[in-house]
Amino acid sequence: MNLMQSIITKAQADKQRIVLPEGNEARTLKAADDLLKDEVADIILIGNPLEIKELAKQSGLRHIDKATIINPVDHEKKEIYTHLLYDLRKSKGLTLEQAQKLVEDPLYLGCLIIKNGDADGEIAGARNTTGDVLRPALQIIKTLPGISVVSGAFLMFLQNNSYGSDGVLVFADCAVMPNPNARELAEIAVATAQTTRDLVGVEPTVAMLSFSTKGSAKHELVDKVTEATRIAKEIAPDLLIDGELQADAALVAAVGNSKAPGSPVAGKANVLVFPNLECGNISYKLVQRLGNAEAVGPILQGMAAPVNDLSRGCSADDIYKMAAICANQAIGMKNNKK
Repeated sequence: MNLMQSIITKAQADKQRIVLPEGNEARTLKAADDLLKDEVADIILIGNPLEIKELAKQSGLRHIDKATIINPVDHEKKEIYTHLLYDLRKSKGLTLEQAQKLVEDPLYLGCLIIKNGDADGEIAGARNTTGDVLRPALQIIKTLPGISVVSGAFLMFLQNNSYGSDGVLVFADCAVMPNPNARELAEIAVATAQTTRDLVGVEPTVAMLSFSTKGSAKHELVDKVTEATRIAKEIAPDLLIDGELQADAALVAAVGNSKAPGSPVAGKANVLVFPNLECGNISYKLVQRLGNAEAVGPILQGMAAPVNDLSRGCSADDIYKMAAICANQAIGMKNNKK
């Protein structure tokens, strides 16, 4: 069984409630239909019920009637969610009248459903920008305790299974934080380690990447990575992490033994944490295109509940996979609280 099928199977065994705020978007509806058919998750669609049902009928979708459909302008918990939003944001100047309007925005409503304990995660972005998806998530759901940043990880399925965990590597941050400071980079490393546990099902071996290995170059950019490594070890003392390491030292045993002898990570890394977004984004796209790797993501991490952003060019299959991933994140978060 490959990893993606394992993720789907795990979601089927412990069904989570996933909100799809773009309920009347064609790809989203197709993904919802397949998720319901395969019993991967309990689906909550936000949108006009009549419109959703008509679109489903036109597309020949036969399982949408299993979804919970919430009309954002008229539903039984509208007042509850309005006051929840007002209580969360009144200290920031939000008025009750503004809350009454915002609660009809599907992206805000989706996050409020999660915050109120009525859902476990959200997938959006087929029709909305990353900023539009993240704004209500950060205002309502917020970040995990001890984590101040949201970041984006990619599961990289390689052709060569000698790297990472049987050919699977986790890259971060490739999507959100342009230039994290040392503390933020450390938090990204810790969050990515948890993503690896929840999704790949292995213990993370984290390499903090740089253009230097163990002092081979001197620069303030290298200093940031070494400081981030130190902070990450303080945050998560049991985490297997090392840095600064060059990419070849992190991935290739012979190079790791030569450049970083005695390192518990060098040559064995299954998680690569890049020093900034520029490096991370370029790297995952190069590996994807030149190495014919499958890149699944971005998987947003650091939130107090899973909220995942889609590319506006996504397919229904992409949404299906991200919903299964979101369910696995929710399962992992619940298990961590036990």
